[in-house]
Amino acid sequence: MTTKEIAKRLKNLCEKGDFESAQKELFAKDAVSIEPSASMGFAKETKGLDGIIEKGKKWNDMVSETHSVEISDPVIAGNSFSLTMRMDVTTKDKGRMDMTELCVYRVKDGKIISEEFYM
Repeated sequence: MTTKEIAKRLKNLCEKGDFESAQKELFAKDAVSIEPSASMGFAKETKGLDGIIEKGKKWNDMVSETHSVEISDPVIAGNSFSLTMRMDVTTKDKGRMDMTELCVYRVKDGKIISEEFYM
């Protein structure tokens, strides 16, 4: 898949809330996920697809209700792309949160090798 095709597929899966399928299908086994900072029990950096999937499961366990998810159209530059993700969720511990992140992805050999989030 090209970077543009990966970006489009990621957007489509994430809009449906199917983040785990997106990771399993589009991410390299040795991908890296980088958060803005370590917080809420999450490390700043998670290495490997298995770790990224576990991080997603941990997030899902914290969320009691998802009110909405909005994903922007991706902006593509060479082997990288970015998009914004807005999530309005209620967590079990912190209540309702409405957050928007800039998500930056790097692609190599038809797979996402890194994702980094900015708030």
